Amino acid sequence: MAERKALQRNEELIQKQYVYIDKVREITGEKANTEGRRPTYDVRVFGCQMNELESEQLAGMLDEMGFAKAAPGEQADVIVFDTCCVRENAEEKIYGHLGLLKPSPGEKKSIIAITGCMMQQPHVVEKIRKSYHHVGIVFGTHNLYTFPELLYRHLTQGKRVFDVWDSEGQIVEGTPITRAEKVKAWVSIMQGCNNFCSYCIVPYVRGRERSRKKEDIVDEVKRLAEAGYKEITLLGQNVNSYGNDLGKTDAFADLLYALNDIGGIERIRFTTSHPKDLSDSLITAIKELPKLCEHLHLPFQSGSTRILKEMNRKYTKEQYLALVDRVRGSIPDISFTTDIIVGFPGETEEDFEDTLDVVRKVRFDQAFTFLYSKRTGTRAAELENQVPEDVKKERFLRLVELQNSITAEINRTYEGKTVEVLVEGISRYNETMYTGRTRNYKLINFTSPEDLTGKLVQVKIIRAWPFWLEGTVIPEGETS
Repeated sequence: MAERKALQRNEELIQKQYVYIDKVREITGEKANTEGRRPTYDVRVFGCQMNELESEQLAGMLDEMGFAKAAPGEQADVIVFDTCCVRENAEEKIYGHLGLLKPSPGEKKSIIAITGCMMQQPHVVEKIRKSYHHVGIVFGTHNLYTFPELLYRHLTQGKRVFDVWDSEGQIVEGTPITRAEKVKAWVSIMQGCNNFCSYCIVPYVRGRERSRKKEDIVDEVKRLAEAGYKEITLLGQNVNSYGNDLGKTDAFADLLYALNDIGGIERIRFTTSHPKDLSDSLITAIKELPKLCEHLHLPFQSGSTRILKEMNRKYTKEQYLALVDRVRGSIPDISFTTDIIVGFPGETEEDFEDTLDVVRKVRFDQAFTFLYSKRTGTRAAELENQVPEDVKKERFLRLVELQNSITAEINRTYEGKTVEVLVEGISRYNETMYTGRTRNYKLINFTSPEDLTGKLVQVKIIRAWPFWLEGTVIPEGETS
């Protein structure tokens, strides 16, 4: 009964969404007839992969409403910001961009809309309301799908619209989406987080964990395969807890087995994994499933057991290292990437040395390193023993130097080897080269006499750079 009601509710919400999509399309159609051009949009995304996926949904809604994507450098009629609040500098970037968009007298005025995690913070919304009067629409993470209705209200009433929901509802299936890429795609499998790490704002702005139904995910991936996509990355704040809210055990591994059977999909990735929830069934799935890539993003955040307890991470340094050993014992060629926070409140030099020790022992292929950023509303923000900025920065530089040296050493072991690469297109580093990644997430830029975008090819590595590898494609039928 509950499932039937949820399906009916989803259908009602999507029908309402399309009512407003049609209403806005009438307005954009009239504008196009009057001006001889379609009104344009620009979606600017800040933050994580989930924000990137949401930006594709926003683009999908705007396309359906009759807007065209603005050309590079063009001032769009509608500008949408999808924001991040995980770190202070991400918020400051948004304010900087908004300041630059304040129109001068007589200047063309764009409709500016802001959504994302920042907007779930009341003090931020109040700042936007008082200080950025040229922002027309503000909405949050829980009601992204209502954007067409909010835009219609703004267009027809000429008033600012603020609509941020305090609590999450059900995940809405069927929102339009315009994918940014043609070879690989993001697929959300769940929303929210239940972990409440003491430094993290995400549970407060994304809500509690809600898992999508397995059949909805499978159907979406089947459609992606039919459209020619070769790689999917499953997204969640903690994919390892997928299905827990549905009362299921080992649901994530079960989902991976189902997705592995979908024809056309060549590779499956996922992010992010919380170490406390990484199960033996998931390790077995990575080992057994041919499409599941040998790469694991496993944030450890700090090497100090004392700091990990303060962070509410629910594992120790020793347990993390044992987990890495267990995974490598089953999958010897797996690569690890991670997230690390430097300067958490109360971090001593001894604590930091524990972090360096983990980096030396695990030898991550890559680490995303961050200075601790105080977030209003989190428990860590209330701690008194904040680490001085100069100490944090000095430790950060030492960590980056160590990790860069390890990455460079690992990369040099690839010189002369031949690797399988899924070709994603032209390289951003060099327009005469193509780019793609190996199964274990190594970035490869290589030369090729023809465009092989979307294909799996063999590439011989000729040179290792600090953060990527250079190679040349091996023609089909030839050996290295």
